[in-house]
Amino acid sequence: MRSPKLAALELRRFGRGKLPRAALVALLLLPLLYGALYLWSFWDPYGRLDRIPVALVNADKGATADGKRIAAGDDITKGLRDSEVFDWHEVSAEQARAGVEDGTYYLSLTMPADFSERIASSAGDSPETGALQVRTNDANNYIVGQISRTVFSEVRTAASTKASRSFLDKIFVSFSDIHGATAKAADGADDLKGGIGKAEKGSQDLADGLTQAKEGSGTLATGLQKLTSGAGDLQDGSQQVADGTQALADRVDAVAGKVGPFLEDNEKAIGDTAQLVADSAKVVRAHLDTLVRAAPTAAKGAHAASDALAAAYTARCENPVLPDPACADLKKARDSAADVATIADDLNTLIADQDGNLKTIRTHLGTLQQQAQALADRAPHLSEDLDDAVTRINALNTGARKVAAGAKELHTGLGTANTGAGDLNQGVGRLKTGAEDLSGGMFKLSDGSGKLADGLHDGAEQIPDYDERERDARTAVMADPVQLASKDLHEAANYGTGFAPYFIPLSLWVGAMVAYMLIPPMNRRALAAGASAWRIALAGWLPVVAVGVLQTTALMAVLHWAIGLEMARAAGTVGFLFLVTACFAALVQWLNARFGAAGRILVLALLMLQLTSAGGTYPVQTSPGFFNAIHPYLPMSYVVEALRRLITGGGTEPVWHACVVLVAFTAGALALTALSARRRQVWTLDRLHPELSL
Repeated sequence: MRSPKLAALELRRFGRGKLPRAALVALLLLPLLYGALYLWSFWDPYGRLDRIPVALVNADKGATADGKRIAAGDDITKGLRDSEVFDWHEVSAEQARAGVEDGTYYLSLTMPADFSERIASSAGDSPETGALQVRTNDANNYIVGQISRTVFSEVRTAASTKASRSFLDKIFVSFSDIHGATAKAADGADDLKGGIGKAEKGSQDLADGLTQAKEGSGTLATGLQKLTSGAGDLQDGSQQVADGTQALADRVDAVAGKVGPFLEDNEKAIGDTAQLVADSAKVVRAHLDTLVRAAPTAAKGAHAASDALAAAYTARCENPVLPDPACADLKKARDSAADVATIADDLNTLIADQDGNLKTIRTHLGTLQQQAQALADRAPHLSEDLDDAVTRINALNTGARKVAAGAKELHTGLGTANTGAGDLNQGVGRLKTGAEDLSGGMFKLSDGSGKLADGLHDGAEQIPDYDERERDARTAVMADPVQLASKDLHEAANYGTGFAPYFIPLSLWVGAMVAYMLIPPMNRRALAAGASAWRIALAGWLPVVAVGVLQTTALMAVLHWAIGLEMARAAGTVGFLFLVTACFAALVQWLNARFGAAGRILVLALLMLQLTSAGGTYPVQTSPGFFNAIHPYLPMSYVVEALRRLITGGGTEPVWHACVVLVAFTAGALALTALSARRRQVWTLDRLHPELSL
């Protein structure tokens, strides 16, 4: 009989009564109980954390920073309530402590009274660290403590980030203030540079001006020396003038004393005489031609008359016996005639000297006429003019004395000025040297102020100046500079999906293990009939494979449609699990066929080794070295890794690798089972009387 028929006969036994049918149903449902119940029990525990009671103690009293009220405890409390991570219960510190101790609360979170004050201190001179106090009790539940550490680490990070944002925002505002102040300082340095530049130019101009002033002061000193010498001469001369005017004034005063009365008494006679001269000059001028012609004749006649009178005087008066009383008159006449003759000679000589130039004589007569007429006109005022002249001469004398005194003072003052000019010249020389030093210093100061202005501008450019939007962006980055950019290439939907690759093969192994408790690993009929070893092995393996396929179908149907397991490759997952069922059935069959009753214990032991070394919960690298050593040699290691790729997605290379490994394990186990079947065809005393029977 062929192996499939033998397998069908083996399964047909379960339909002969109620108890076998019930056993078959239990056999089909056992993997479902293992796999489905386990996964269902913790399908999404992190999604139900809001059912875990946790004590929340907010003892924070708040604080004030920069005029703003800070209540970090209230903010965190509100944030925790909105997050719905746990079932928060706001209680006192004593209630929280007692509740964690007796299990009322799994843990407690306390914000101390100085929590806000410590956070606000980050912006002050003495920053302090704020502390959130977490109390756990692993006697209540260890996993909850682990979860809380993760959750509260995020709470701490959020609180630290908020405090850092406040502190950093102040820093960036300070940067902006420093930038503005530096920019103003740079502008002021520019103004300073311009002012110093002007001052430097002014100092140079001052030095140049003082150079010229030095030359001028030297010239001034030289000029004042000459002026001093000239002032000495002026003093001497003015004194001589004063002495002369004094003598003139004294003489004029003396003459005026004598002439004044005479002029006052004879003003009319002087005027008449002057008028007579003017008139005579006029007449002479008018009869000048006649005078020229008559002058020689008149001169001769005058001489003749003079001679006659002289002879008569001699005859009658010089030698008389008795003096003649008329001799006195005759003497006068003689003398007058002599005078007339002299005048006539003079006139004749004058006319002869002019060589008959009447025009010149006429001009002189005109001048004589004008001057005589002027004298005649002023004659009535001669005494007044004399008084006025005396007054002016006295005034001139007074002025000359003042000039002499002033010249003396000028000489004295110029002497002082000369000394001052020397001092001035020396002082200007020192000022010139100082101005040149000042100019050099101002040049260095100008160069330094330029470097200062350039440095301040460079500094202002390097100091950031952020607006509110830029401050917010940079504050956010610096408060939380390193963020976890997490990207799950093939994310598991929940906790149960992540553990499905571990629990599904577990349930299938248990299903195969229980199946061989009800189905013999080697068909007795085939053994009794002496069938071939391979037929015996296949006859015992195929019924369990058929049951395993049904188990797999039921398990995956419930996991998918009842619990909600989503698979990236559903058909591939189910087909692969059929291969897993076949492999597990072959291994369990061999252990039972080879070792008999002890093989069931070995099946359980092998299950334990696979569960601990497959890396289904934590990475196998975190396990002790023994489990790392046996990991590559057990089939469940490859099954778990392949199911992860089939359920959550990813490359299929591990799947094909697992398929090769499972086929190898299946073929090897069937070969070993066939070898055991050949041995079982020989009856021994141990088989007739086994030491242990289960």
